[in-house]
Amino acid sequence: MRHFTILFFLIILNLQLSIAQNRTLPIDTAITTQHSVTIKGKPITYTAKTGTQPVWDEMGKPIASLYYTYYTRNNVKDRASRPLLISFNGGPGSASVWMHLAYTGPRILKIDDEGYPVQPYGVKHNPHSVLDVTDIVYVNPANTGYSRTIPESGKEVDREKFFGINADIKYLAEWLNTFVTRNNRWRSPKYIIGESYGGTRVMGLSLELQNKQWMYLNGVIMVSPADYKLYNTGGAVENAISLPYFAAAAWHHKALRPELQNKDLLDILPEVEDYAVNSVIPALAKGGFINATEKDAVAEKMAYYSGLSKKEILDHNLAVPVQYFWKNLLKDRGYTTGRLDSRYLGIDRQLSGIKPDYSAELTSWLHSFTPAINYYLQEELKFKTDIKYNMFGPVHPWNNDDDNTRDNLRQAMAQNPYLNVLVQSGYYDGATTYFQAKYTMRQVDPSGRMKDRFNFKGYRSGHMMYLRKEDLENANNDIRDFIMRTMSNGKSAKY
Repeated sequence: MRHFTILFFLIILNLQLSIAQNRTLPIDTAITTQHSVTIKGKPITYTAKTGTQPVWDEMGKPIASLYYTYYTRNNVKDRASRPLLISFNGGPGSASVWMHLAYTGPRILKIDDEGYPVQPYGVKHNPHSVLDVTDIVYVNPANTGYSRTIPESGKEVDREKFFGINADIKYLAEWLNTFVTRNNRWRSPKYIIGESYGGTRVMGLSLELQNKQWMYLNGVIMVSPADYKLYNTGGAVENAISLPYFAAAAWHHKALRPELQNKDLLDILPEVEDYAVNSVIPALAKGGFINATEKDAVAEKMAYYSGLSKKEILDHNLAVPVQYFWKNLLKDRGYTTGRLDSRYLGIDRQLSGIKPDYSAELTSWLHSFTPAINYYLQEELKFKTDIKYNMFGPVHPWNNDDDNTRDNLRQAMAQNPYLNVLVQSGYYDGATTYFQAKYTMRQVDPSGRMKDRFNFKGYRSGHMMYLRKEDLENANNDIRDFIMRTMSNGKSAKY
């Protein structure tokens, strides 16, 4: 009997261990909760629905389950005329957490007025959320947040279906078709917003949704967009158009000469932009055959605008890498500057070098975002799971081949007279710089016939401009105004 009892105990223990080790998430589930918030001085009640929805293959089998959070304002009499804002972050591989919990959503991080973490970690009401004018869904692509791919039994996941520019756009468009259908939003005006790599994503989605799902948009919003036709490509254009960012970051840290430092930032940047386009690009295009006198003059002017020395610029043959700038702008003060937001400072092991040891701004952000999103989803929205929330998920290698997203946006706009574009950037973003964003905006439509449907807004902060209290209000107001301005209001979609 004793042997039987021991055997029975071991069987039960093994069963418990096998269950405990099998962390899975329901493929299709949702939790609904009720909340309230005061936005622009007016109380609003809203419903939060958070859960998972499948991605299906051609045979109707689930190959992934995407985690989302969907906010709808209560007591809306005409849901059909109320906009829907579809929100993505970037990476690729980033969860839909940054804009969700710090920008447009009804709850935001507890941080100081400049965006730095404070304890105890948590969230607070967002008095500037755009939920007053639009419902919002935050989508986590495959392997980000709680989203996961689903391998067939005994097989590995087919990575080509998820992890590349075109694959990403294709399956997300299909998923959005299902989401819009399930939630009865086909008649609503629709807007998509993407941050960083999400800018590339939403440029591509604009045409994919329109031509493959027959879902027409009113607006595309790109926040600190990464345009992979330019980003990390090197060459004369990318190197030259970093100069206005150098000037902005140097101005913030009071590293410019007095005659520039005493001016306002927005009085400086237009002349630096003009010099970058009309002088630095031609100089870099000449390469090693540039006249020595011209090279010396350009280096002198770049030093004047950047806070670096003329010798440093000449040592790099006028093409100064942004990594070198982050490492060396404040070298004499003993600090590095942040990549995504150069207001942030870091301390390296040694002063000399060509790039910082770490990203000062990202470590600061993860400090506050990670505990806040885990607390918020599990304790306030009541979504309970042992699955780890992937702030950054395993999506690499990522396929960047055949990137036609810039032209996809142009074609979508040409085919759809309703479609407008808003670009938002922080002047101190050193990864996807504000002038890169302007350059992308200018290159989408070479004809210039649709330029009145593009709008650019800049802010005195970095990649996540909304972390700064003043810019949180301004940037949300810019989205709110953009949505209200681009509603059709009964006007026909025609030229």
